[in-house]
Amino acid sequence: MIVDVLLGLQWGDEGKGKVVDYLAADYDMVARFQGGPNAGHTLILEGGHKYVLHTIPSGIFFPQTQNLIGNGVVVDPLTLEQEIQKLEQAGLTISRNLYIARKAHLILPTHKILDAASEQYKGQGKIGSTLKGIGPTYMDKTGRNGLRVGDLESPDFEARYEELKQKHLRLLELYPYEFQLEPLEKAWFQSLERLRSLNFVDGEYFINDALRAGRRILAEGAQGSMLDIDFGTYPFVTSSNTISAGVCTGLGLSPRTIGDVIGISKAYCTRVGSGPFPTEEDNETGERLRKEGGEFGATTGRPRRCGWIDLPALKYSILLNGVTRLVITKVDVLNHFDEIKACTGYRLNGEVTDRMPYNLNETLPEPIYRSFPGWNCSLSGIERYEDLPENLLTYLRFLEQELEVPVVMISSGPEREQLIRRQLADLTVTPAR
Repeated sequence: MIVDVLLGLQWGDEGKGKVVDYLAADYDMVARFQGGPNAGHTLILEGGHKYVLHTIPSGIFFPQTQNLIGNGVVVDPLTLEQEIQKLEQAGLTISRNLYIARKAHLILPTHKILDAASEQYKGQGKIGSTLKGIGPTYMDKTGRNGLRVGDLESPDFEARYEELKQKHLRLLELYPYEFQLEPLEKAWFQSLERLRSLNFVDGEYFINDALRAGRRILAEGAQGSMLDIDFGTYPFVTSSNTISAGVCTGLGLSPRTIGDVIGISKAYCTRVGSGPFPTEEDNETGERLRKEGGEFGATTGRPRRCGWIDLPALKYSILLNGVTRLVITKVDVLNHFDEIKACTGYRLNGEVTDRMPYNLNETLPEPIYRSFPGWNCSLSGIERYEDLPENLLTYLRFLEQELEVPVVMISSGPEREQLIRRQLADLTVTPAR
């Protein structure tokens, strides 16, 4: 058997949670492979009930689906406990189908304080951190002195915790930042009791045993490909590998096990926080996209920067991930735009290219646009892909031709059932000339 992958192709917030939730019924396991509570996967289920998942995989609403938090994820016990409480209030039995890899690293209270102190110290050079302690936790991981979930089973856990805490306190002396550790620490230690009650597993064996048993597995990414620590718009990136290569290291899988790579992109583009954004519309158009799309961060509540779809960036992400299928979300946000634009290339230093420059931070390229007429109608009630408005189909065909990957699904609204799947029998995509 193979592992399919679902991940974002932009700067995050592409609508991954809803799509994973929709697809999860077809899989026996959903596994998160990187990131932490900086993720915010929003799901709107029947009856309009809204849930935001930060650490727990999006297959949690299906009782028959196992959900694995992989070793590549960093776990904040307090955030996880709060997330579990909300789900249990909705009637879910979490302990039955949630599993946590022992090698996943723990976010400490002092990690969060370090995150906030460092971000404040940078002033105008802020990278847009969610202040969840993600970066400092990954720094301790690569520095080989982090604490892992499996360490909770050790009799000297508190001594290890104290040693790492003292290191953090020495580092905090470098920053003019005021904080109160005691209340944070008290709540954190209380949350450990709930974490200890969950199912700890040796994640690499757990997932490979499931594969050998013939179980279908979907690997769920967080953030987006353009935030990858190696290939994103550095330094305005996250602290983990968000591309499909991260599936292998974040779950303990061989590259030979990877099957379909399902890439998700909005029909336009957004970004939260600082960093280059070539197609940003910092004007009335951007404000309209933000309003129509409800573009505010699920984790931070921050307003998202908005602009037109960026095809050079998408081609770059598709190349890095080996994307085999595309899902285009939030198509309905464009329902009443008279004109739709797509960036097909960049003008940089007098030359035109469709490749990502080494450093977008130094010189922001001028986007080259192609315009399309809007469809100016609601998509409500449409269930078949071929019944979509002709102008929308023209836009989707253009995306397929430019990106050389078939569009298999579109999201036509926020509800779980507002996903239109496409029948792909004998489908071929003709590259653009």
